[in-house]
Amino acid sequence: MKLKKLLLFMMLSALLVIAVACGSGDDSNDTGTDSTGGSDSETEEDAAGGDAEGQLVLSGSSAIQPLMAAGAEEFMGLNAGADIQVQAGGSGQGLSQVADGSVDIGNSDVFAEEKEEIPADELVDHRVAVVGMGPAVHPGVGVEDVTSEELIDIFTGEVTNWSELGGEDVDITLVNRPDSSGTRATFVNYALGGAEPAEGITEDSSNTVKQIISETEGAIGYLAFSYYNDDTVLPLKLDGVEQTDENVTTGEYPVWAYMHSYTNGEPEGLAKTFLDYMMSDDVQQVIVPELGYIPSTDMQVERDAEGNQTDVQ
Repeated sequence: MKLKKLLLFMMLSALLVIAVACGSGDDSNDTGTDSTGGSDSETEEDAAGGDAEGQLVLSGSSAIQPLMAAGAEEFMGLNAGADIQVQAGGSGQGLSQVADGSVDIGNSDVFAEEKEEIPADELVDHRVAVVGMGPAVHPGVGVEDVTSEELIDIFTGEVTNWSELGGEDVDITLVNRPDSSGTRATFVNYALGGAEPAEGITEDSSNTVKQIISETEGAIGYLAFSYYNDDTVLPLKLDGVEQTDENVTTGEYPVWAYMHSYTNGEPEGLAKTFLDYMMSDDVQQVIVPELGYIPSTDMQVERDAEGNQTDVQ
């Protein structure tokens, strides 16, 4: 009897060992699956490279500067060894400097082909976003909507007082960007029909343009949507169409441009890693709209360097 009990005990013990071993194998497999699943679902750090290091210098359009600065800040937070400097100066400067190799990335809100002095065939275009832009005025002018013809008359000096358009009896002060500005080129092409603005105040930076408009009674200039983040300036409707992302994506509002980041040849090393990060969902679907830009993938229309606009196929 004792022998039978001993044999039964030994059999039960053996079964218990087998069960525990099988259970341990299952737990190990589950842990491995979780780890693998984590790597399949790419995190921000994975998208940014995590261990990227080195220095990049970016210059160019002030319209794109807030986006590139925010992207650079996030990227450097994920990559302690990376140092990215984002400078303004206008699209022309950015294109010239990336072409001559003095910066790594040239930011522009015009195509390189639009600048005759730029060797566009040597540059590679990375369209990191779309920006809408339009006329912005001091909130006290008494006008909220203008026609295309009225806007041209304002900027060519044919209309000099807001009372001529039903507004306050205040002289109009024009605030322009310099000839090298991509924002100016886009505004002239798609808001003014190619008409050159009359003389006025000229400033290199969109930040300064916004400040002057907000502080100068009767002032009007032009800004990217990303600068409409408070009520210090008033964006004018154009032909009754509001300056909104949706109206840009559908093509109803015509004053918009791609945000180009150009490299001299195909990007390599840190430049490639950073630009890949700028096209990741973490940037395109979060930072881009938060800062007032439009992801390129949201566009229902597209535009070429000649200004031809067509529906996205």
